Amino acid sequence: MSEEDRIRVLVVDDSALYRKLVRDILAQIPQIEVVGVAADGRIALDKIEYLQPDLITLDVEMPTIDGLGVLREMKRFAHQPGVIMLSALTGAGAQATMAALQLGAFDFVLKPAGTSAEQSMSILSETLRQRVDAYLRRVVRTTRPIAVGATHRAASPPPKPVEAPKPPHPTSLVSSHDLTFRSPIEAVAIGISTGGPPALTSQLPNIPQNFPVPIFVVQHMPPLFTKSLAEDLNRRCQVEVVEASDGEDVRPGVIYIAPGGHQMKVERDGVKTRVRVNDDPHERNCRPSVDYLFRSISHVYGGSTLGVIMTGMGDDGTVGCRLLKRLGANIIAQNEESSVVYGMPRSIVEAGLADLICPLNDVGREIVNCVKRSRG
Repeated sequence: MSEEDRIRVLVVDDSALYRKLVRDILAQIPQIEVVGVAADGRIALDKIEYLQPDLITLDVEMPTIDGLGVLREMKRFAHQPGVIMLSALTGAGAQATMAALQLGAFDFVLKPAGTSAEQSMSILSETLRQRVDAYLRRVVRTTRPIAVGATHRAASPPPKPVEAPKPPHPTSLVSSHDLTFRSPIEAVAIGISTGGPPALTSQLPNIPQNFPVPIFVVQHMPPLFTKSLAEDLNRRCQVEVVEASDGEDVRPGVIYIAPGGHQMKVERDGVKTRVRVNDDPHERNCRPSVDYLFRSISHVYGGSTLGVIMTGMGDDGTVGCRLLKRLGANIIAQNEESSVVYGMPRSIVEAGLADLICPLNDVGREIVNCVKRSRG
């Protein structure tokens, strides 16, 4: 790979140890060239303007100007690099990281608290590599020519051609008005990961105050971060948004966010439905897991569910959506063009499970339309 093709990265952290750790990890990735380091926000802003990196790893807490200050100041630059935040697993760190994602950061990595330097290095290396790999895929996707997408009915994926590019998905202008519903929708289940907080912030406020069914959300996040997400969404939304608690009754018009580091499911208890939160094992390396939630949703609500898969890495949610589809549920997938990472929705689309593929800006409206139309 030539130097011109490499992604230029600036490492920003007030800890000399973390500057070295991050730089050493990035140096092992062939597509990456570390072009500089900075020990505080003021130095970082000077180097961003001078070096014009493609990507920054940015510490949340720093002297002079912190990570949030750097993100705000960067808005005045013509050159806008991508940003991966490095955050501590604290309440303050979670709140600051949530704010950073709202300001446009691509994703975040937790500073590990391993039992040894070697373990911390291993944890940081794995998680940082995942985020950088996702960013690299996004760069490749967004720098190639892509036709502007529109909401459309999904079709079964075409067979892969031997020596020809894969044909695009159909672009007929249809919406939830073209879907059929076997039964009234009684619950909405959403799975989302990388790029999720800003996506949820843009769409969940479109849910009206009198929304007649509960909404269950798995957002891949660690503990504390989902609590900050739920509190932020509750301030913005017309309906109540809570981080789910074990044993609470499910109520219509409430959005339940799965707690980070735990699994969330729903169970019938006589005439009531309750949320259960537990420490069951990871699924698809995820806890909370979309598949775990959707499997329980399929047992309780069956085909009377609307499944929604939005931006995110990996394929968590595909197995759960397949279960829901067998029972007659409809599935919405976010489209490629509007996804920060087109992993989870891609898996749904390529498996032929999506009934509707739509841009992010249409997701909230289509959820409301589907529920309204299904219930007459």
